[in-house]
Amino acid sequence: MTHNILVVEDEAKIASFVQKGLSEEGYHVDWAQDGRAGLEMALTGTATGRPWDLIVLDIMLPDLDGLDVCRQLRAKGRQVPIIFLTARDGVNDKVLGLDLGADDYLTKPFAFEEFLARCRSLIRKAEQRADTSLRLSDLILDTKQRRVERAGQVIDLSTKEFALLQFLMENSGKVLSRMEISEKVWDIHFDTTTNVIDVHINRLRKKIDHGFDLKLIQTVRGSGYTLGQE
Repeated sequence: MTHNILVVEDEAKIASFVQKGLSEEGYHVDWAQDGRAGLEMALTGTATGRPWDLIVLDIMLPDLDGLDVCRQLRAKGRQVPIIFLTARDGVNDKVLGLDLGADDYLTKPFAFEEFLARCRSLIRKAEQRADTSLRLSDLILDTKQRRVERAGQVIDLSTKEFALLQFLMENSGKVLSRMEISEKVWDIHFDTTTNVIDVHINRLRKKIDHGFDLKLIQTVRGSGYTLGQE
């Protein structure tokens, strides 16, 4: 199976070099020349509708910088592997890029052999964890290992809290009513007199959002709850 790679790079020479090298290795490669176009292509997938297997992302881009592209992709729950390929070589830049959800960070100038090895590694790891993990921003839920972590910090959840978070993450960005939550997570018809769902949401919120500037669990007044951000 041919893997699909999106290169988001504004310098034509570098983009051509990367695209040519990856194509010679058997990858299908598309190129976006600015951040806004890159984000749109990343969200819509390939021309045939298939998802990307890897995104190679510069930071200093016209219209929308690479950090914002990465941030928005993770906020929308996209789990595609991202490697930053950039001239920004400061430690703070690397830390920020990785904290925003990038999987790897390589600085220019670079050895193509190393870049290629990192691409192979990221695609291989993604295939190994396929269908076992959900990701939103810096929050990761592994359904196989029943493990949850945020920004690298492991979060201990009860069985019901784990099931609730999994349902929210599987439907990230969608407003879920208390009735939907009760039927999917508790397998019961909704009782308007009980506050069991609100209690569990509050407990989950304390574990997931407490201490983080970005709050992921949102209350939609009169409608229910959603997981995500604008």
